[in-house]
Amino acid sequence: MQILSGDPPRSWLLTATLVVIVATLAFAPFLFPGAKPLNVAAKICVFALLVASYDLLLGYTGIVSFAHTMFYGIGSYGIAIALYGMGPGWGAVFVGLAVALPLAALLALGIGLFSLRVQAIFFAMITLAVASAFAVLASQLSWLTGGEDGRTFQIPEALRPAFTLLPKDALGVAVTGRTLAYYLVFLGAAALILLLLRVVNSPFGRVLQAIRENPFRAEALGYRIVVHRSLANTLGALLAAAAGALNALWLRYAGPDTSLSFAIMMDILVMVVIGGMGTIYGAIVGAAVFILAQNYLQSLMGAASGAIAGAGAPWFAGLFHPDRWMLWLGVFFVLCVYFFPSGIVGRLRGERKS
Repeated sequence: MQILSGDPPRSWLLTATLVVIVATLAFAPFLFPGAKPLNVAAKICVFALLVASYDLLLGYTGIVSFAHTMFYGIGSYGIAIALYGMGPGWGAVFVGLAVALPLAALLALGIGLFSLRVQAIFFAMITLAVASAFAVLASQLSWLTGGEDGRTFQIPEALRPAFTLLPKDALGVAVTGRTLAYYLVFLGAAALILLLLRVVNSPFGRVLQAIRENPFRAEALGYRIVVHRSLANTLGALLAAAAGALNALWLRYAGPDTSLSFAIMMDILVMVVIGGMGTIYGAIVGAAVFILAQNYLQSLMGAASGAIAGAGAPWFAGLFHPDRWMLWLGVFFVLCVYFFPSGIVGRLRGERKS
């Protein structure tokens, strides 16, 4: 209860779901030693943190921002530029974090203080413009960011696949630098999500929820809503930058497609809605469901299509052709919104929204 700050899942179904997800991620290198499963598990960890940081804005504060991938990209490029320029040492990692995190915080604070006084739709448009300008700037400064090609870099030796901590004979699966890199991502994301869980259940978090429900009443009670919204925007930016740094360390690469793409912003929005807005647990569930579907739905549909065609219904098998996986992913999203208006977490808790 101390770790969860008095906010348990409040449902045995949700508790069981979270235990399965977290336990699977914790033992992923030993349960799924292949390269793709480990990449999927690391991506779930990174996006769970990224989605949770965005849910602080959208779900808890009622802020719609399209600049979240910009902060994510700042964290990624901070690590990439430092390691590319200084070499593969831990000092470069700390320098990258020391530059990226304050930069993201200051930029978010500036955007918040100057833009959060306007109505929500105008703030969303401002953040979209700023994020687009930042993406163009990153692609133009090729001498610094690598341009459209991005930056590929070396990481510290202890995190490289060639490094072996424990041979295969010890645990049945070799513990390599890749395993250590995964646990750096997993533990870093877990620690920051737990920190965020405590924040949203603190007095500050309660004020954010009050501002979301009725900003005029919150202001009448003496709370400075622009200040609180700006602080929430800054904290969300810091966590997004940290997620970007973890992702860059895992991929050993930072580029426009992996760090600044608007498609990432859309994926974040989908995960927030699927998991459930206004609940940190929803970020974990939403990220796990969406990324698993994104990576395995196509192969599952291929198997289903082959089985249906073998049963003598080729016309029906065409509906499940692997090339149509994006269609079914969209159908899944629509069904989630229709049947789970409060998200999967809200449904598991038995909540209803009118």
